[in-house]
Amino acid sequence: MDSFNLDGKIALITGASRGIGEAIARTLAAHGARVILASRKMEGLRRVEEEIVRSGGRAESMVCHAGDMGQIRELFAEIGSRYGRLDILVNNAGTNPFFGDVLSADEKAWDKTCDVNLKGYFFMSQHAAKLMRTAGGGAIVNVASVNGVRPAPFQGIYSITKAGVIAMTQSFAKELAPYHIRVNALLPGLTDTKFASALTQNPDILKAVLPTIPMGRIAKPEEMAGAVLYLVSGAASYTTGICLTVDGGMLA
Repeated sequence: MDSFNLDGKIALITGASRGIGEAIARTLAAHGARVILASRKMEGLRRVEEEIVRSGGRAESMVCHAGDMGQIRELFAEIGSRYGRLDILVNNAGTNPFFGDVLSADEKAWDKTCDVNLKGYFFMSQHAAKLMRTAGGGAIVNVASVNGVRPAPFQGIYSITKAGVIAMTQSFAKELAPYHIRVNALLPGLTDTKFASALTQNPDILKAVLPTIPMGRIAKPEEMAGAVLYLVSGAASYTTGICLTVDGGMLA
């Protein structure tokens, strides 16, 4: 169990106000990390922060839009000023503003999806890695998707960005290994979150998707957190550049 001890670690989780990000933040805090919760709005973050603190954990909230370069720079300047280092980054913030066929997709949907899901992940990782390099190492986890391996119908732009996240994870893993920075990706399957509610709350879509999942159900956000705990912990000290799929057997 000591391999999963995160005491003294500073961990930044984006998209932490709900869903998978909230579950990850709670788990890392429960294992000793001081978690920095980031999202576009403070209101949801405060709720998560207060609940973590009430449970005996350490948490603080910082507003940051993952698609805004100015806010990303401000976030890391604040982290650098307060702590002088960062040990863990979980890139989880995401968007999927367009659901439809690729012939109907417009430039606005493309730009918004790429800015948050791909550009944001890249520059968040870049800023984090600079702090980690100075401190002697760290761990980055990018929350991608099974769609990055097997694109889903009518989710073309989203699937393309998640495939890009997988390639980015492998690129960073190779280049940052000499600095003792490990970079891995989590590939969730269909998960019961507000983000995925357009799918999970649609009976027709569920009827089509559930038969493709050997376990026969969608995931809970908490079922993603253990995989991230492994990837950021000492238990994964020789693990970098991998895609850890948590999908109930969907890609098997």
